[in-house]
Amino acid sequence: MKHLISIVVTLLILTGGLVANFGTHVGNDQASDVTTLGPSSTSTSVAGEGVTPGAKLDGPLAVSVLNALPVKGKAPATGYDRNQKFGNGWKDFNGNKCDERQDTLKRDLSSVKFKDAKKCQLASGTLADVYTGTTIKWKVNSGSVDIDHVVALKNAWVSGGVQLSQDQRQGLANDPLNLMASQASANRSKGDANAAEWLPANKSFRCRYVATQISVKKKYTLSVTASEKKAMERVLFTCPKQKAALVTPLKPLAKVPTVAPGTNAAPAKKPSTTAPNPKQVSPGAYCAQDDKGTKGIGKKTGKSYTCKSSDSDTRLRWR
Repeated sequence: MKHLISIVVTLLILTGGLVANFGTHVGNDQASDVTTLGPSSTSTSVAGEGVTPGAKLDGPLAVSVLNALPVKGKAPATGYDRNQKFGNGWKDFNGNKCDERQDTLKRDLSSVKFKDAKKCQLASGTLADVYTGTTIKWKVNSGSVDIDHVVALKNAWVSGGVQLSQDQRQGLANDPLNLMASQASANRSKGDANAAEWLPANKSFRCRYVATQISVKKKYTLSVTASEKKAMERVLFTCPKQKAALVTPLKPLAKVPTVAPGTNAAPAKKPSTTAPNPKQVSPGAYCAQDDKGTKGIGKKTGKSYTCKSSDSDTRLRWR
């Protein structure tokens, strides 16, 4: 009997263990199915939480880069046209066959899902918006998220962008360094303002924001205004160890005529509209082949004569 009881108890324990293990195994499978879609789906979730929007800033101290930027007043916005000067629409900056709007959304959003198998066109995602400190559940065509040019394109134009070539300006408009996903209303309230005129409402992000602007201006050889520099210095005073991006400055390639400070460009010479005075000639005198067909004025008579031949005389004379 004791032997029989021992067998029954052992069976119960084993059965309970098997049930417990089976229950744990089912729970893990269910959790996995909730968080990850199958690899054949075109709406696969690929990004985890904790994504920090924006480019990496792992170069020199931002304040040292700022101090190396030229300080100038804003140039006139004459000639600025967003589409003509910086390109119409988004380009493929890094050659991965996805445009930079989609690449920026993919970089800056978490829990992203795609519409296509190529994983270029995003369908949805979550943005931890650093401009406002809010979280946005974004869906395509919702209009809730924009891609901000950290250095606004019009600000780039009046800061020296006119000296860049067309290709360089298109590069600036599509450079991941200068792009950041943000709340649409925050981006639109900024417009083309510089750091002296607009800063993100989220104060904890301002150090990275101005450091990114400084990095872009360094890379594309753009200037800052005196008030803009002071505003950046005030922000960086609160974060002296804030780094800028590691960039190599471009050499402006546009051919722009330069004028020394304090001087005016010389006006272009207008072609003369007055005919030269006809030469004075002696009627009947021989004239040169170069004068054939030209007119002259008689020295004494004041009459008009032409250097030509006649039916009876092939020699050129003033007749």
